[in-house]
Amino acid sequence: MARSRGRAPPPTRHSELADENRLMSQLQPARGTQDLLPDEMRRHRMVVETARRVAERYGFAEMATPIFEFTEVFARPIGETTDIVSKEMYTFTDRGGEQVTLRPEATAGIMRAILSNGLTQQAPLKFFYSGPMFRYERPQKGRYRQFHQIDVELVGVAQPQADVEVIAAGARILDELGILSRTELELNTLGDAETRRKYRALLVDYYNQHRAALSEDSLRRLETNPLRILDSKDRGDIAVNAGAPEFHRHLNDASRAFFDGVRRGLDALGIAYKINPRLVRGLDYYTHTAFEFVTRDLGAQGTVMGGGRYDGLIELMGGPAMPGVGWAAGIERLAMLIAEPPRLARPIAVLPVGEASEAAALRLSERLRRAGFTVDQGYSGNLARRLKRANKIDARIALLLGEDELKREAVTVRDLDTGEQSEVPMAGLEDRLARFR
Repeated sequence: MARSRGRAPPPTRHSELADENRLMSQLQPARGTQDLLPDEMRRHRMVVETARRVAERYGFAEMATPIFEFTEVFARPIGETTDIVSKEMYTFTDRGGEQVTLRPEATAGIMRAILSNGLTQQAPLKFFYSGPMFRYERPQKGRYRQFHQIDVELVGVAQPQADVEVIAAGARILDELGILSRTELELNTLGDAETRRKYRALLVDYYNQHRAALSEDSLRRLETNPLRILDSKDRGDIAVNAGAPEFHRHLNDASRAFFDGVRRGLDALGIAYKINPRLVRGLDYYTHTAFEFVTRDLGAQGTVMGGGRYDGLIELMGGPAMPGVGWAAGIERLAMLIAEPPRLARPIAVLPVGEASEAAALRLSERLRRAGFTVDQGYSGNLARRLKRANKIDARIALLLGEDELKREAVTVRDLDTGEQSEVPMAGLEDRLARFR
């Protein structure tokens, strides 16, 4: 029989599977993002809570800024010519016609908050921060397009003691996470503004004599951030850098004295470090100290915490001249290095036996939670099915509550590890269960 003209053919099993596959592909997380399921979230939480606790001991108060800002907040301090601004920022025009950007890092937003809220007269300011950041770059091990950072900033102290304290706080956090011994602190000085200007001129002159050997990226940086060429991983650039003028030979007396002060402070605290003359920051507002905690346990992505002094940043953003120093650390990378965090307390399963006990089980669950116990309920099914769920969630004990127990104002306590059980009066139940809290 001829098919009716204009009528679509009935769906086949093959077409239904294809539709399902298309739907599933659309339900995957966007490239460079991840779902933090409970086991991974425990690791993130361990990093953040440890960092927050240590930072508070050092006097850093927690704050937060919006996830997005006006684009100028990041474009001006980070630099229009950097890869972050030109290639990596998630920038868009909102419905009101404003150009906004998902934050690629925390420091610029914190400095904006200091200016917006009139805090410059309250220096010194010490802030701790944690949250998601966004950069469009090729996903790698421990690096995502939505990633998370912890961050500390100390603003308003010009002396090297501030640099020492910030580094010490970072070292203490890494130590309490159990990973300081797996990292090495690399340290360098960028000198003051005068030193950097003179050194930059020397460096540009040197690189211009070796243009033919430089990579395409380094030729571009030669016009914008020549100091960044020193940090290049290109083999040709590395060979050229071997003969580049050494920064430490061109420090003025003030810069040398500042760096000596930082080193003395770290020595006094017993914080080991290695001088890395190739550790640089490309932007002009960075001065004096630059540092990174580096590990060899994550392959090429070895920096787990990095920072330095940025005395010219607030002034660049339109505020007064104020010194500052801080660091940021990737939570994902730290979470990959820490030992397995302790799991949550094994729950108590409250299992009503029969419909008449449902309301009483609900009340008992809430009573125990208020007393500090972790409680899960057997939601539905017969007793065998509810016990199966209790075992699945690794409950430590089960409280069985049926009509007989209700009449006697008691509950049956079953140890799910040993199988032993006994009846316990409702009065004083919390005391009998105290070892399971």
